[in-house]
Amino acid sequence: MTAEQMMDDFSIADVITEDLIQLEMKATTKEEAIHELTRLLMANGDIADEDDFMADVFEREAEGMTGIGNSIAIPHGKSDSVIKTSLVVGKAAMPIPWESLDEEPVRVIILFAVKNTDANTMHIKLLQKVAMLLADEDFIENMVNARTKAEMMELLSKDPMEED
Repeated sequence: MTAEQMMDDFSIADVITEDLIQLEMKATTKEEAIHELTRLLMANGDIADEDDFMADVFEREAEGMTGIGNSIAIPHGKSDSVIKTSLVVGKAAMPIPWESLDEEPVRVIILFAVKNTDANTMHIKLLQKVAMLLADEDFIENMVNARTKAEMMELLSKDPMEED
């Protein structure tokens, strides 16, 4: 199987578990939100160093906004401290101020943790799959309204290429 075929078979479900979903985030700022989600990655064994990973995420944040509108932000860090490329998803109890395309705060944060060795392949594929999901207004509304980790996992596990 070629690397390209492996990427075609790749699913968002391959890089997230219920342990990487936080439905009741306590964070009230972007910095707190990224730190809270980074702690989940650390606890799950997906990153080796919290501080190094967060430094890489904030370096990327400085390059351009990751608030994509519709209450969603997609910060990401490509880092040597990432052990396993993963997604961690947080849902804020209250909207969090975030530089965003629609200048609105965010409620759902999808933090990408990408291993440097995966940066050119998996990172792009992961962004593409998430972007395809986020192009669906129903998907966004369902994410913002998800009440359980199982609901969130089901949403994220949906193949954006398949029609209902």
